Amino acid sequence: MKFFIDTANLDQIADAQDMGILDGVTTNPSLMAKEGITGGENIINHYKKICELVDGDVSAEVISTDFEGMVREGEALAALNDQIVVKLPMIKDGVKACKYFTDKGIKTNVTLVFSAGQALLAAKAGATYVSPFIGRLDDISTDGLHLIAEIRMIYDNYGFDTQILAASVRHTMHIIDCAKLGADVMTGPLSSIEGLLKHPLTDIGLATFLADYKKGNS
Repeated sequence: MKFFIDTANLDQIADAQDMGILDGVTTNPSLMAKEGITGGENIINHYKKICELVDGDVSAEVISTDFEGMVREGEALAALNDQIVVKLPMIKDGVKACKYFTDKGIKTNVTLVFSAGQALLAAKAGATYVSPFIGRLDDISTDGLHLIAEIRMIYDNYGFDTQILAASVRHTMHIIDCAKLGADVMTGPLSSIEGLLKHPLTDIGLATFLADYKKGNS
């Protein structure tokens, strides 16, 4: 399972990278705004900084909702760095743009996916990644994990290469459950990833080892 961090915060990205477990980064306009990054040129420069920090794929989202605009923005983003993955909305023109970029050999991430049918269309268009938002489904009392299972079954049935990128991951158990279901990638906050480190028996065991060591060297 690949671990992506869902943020535009450079310190958090660097922290995850230093752990040695980071495979990529996903961002969106809301995450950029949260870091005070606004305006086209500032956003472009921020993407460049992110690519300098990590070795893997960096999803950069278009803001156009029409095919021509998505192509124009996507080509400009892809030209920044080979790591850039063009992030497209799951709408009709987004699927059309996905096919366009696929034919050009440009990686894509189809986002805001909330149904198996949408995921199927993204795969048919050759998406590199498809991003089902499991946390947002949970927010409206719908089982986000069930969607991961449905997409996994469909993709396995037909041998689609599109990777399932479990997005809107909210907590550590989301990561574990997605791993059990066979999601190819998870993306979430640093806190969710660091939560995998925690277990009370680890803390107790380490404290005991250190205490015994001090006894033997006192």
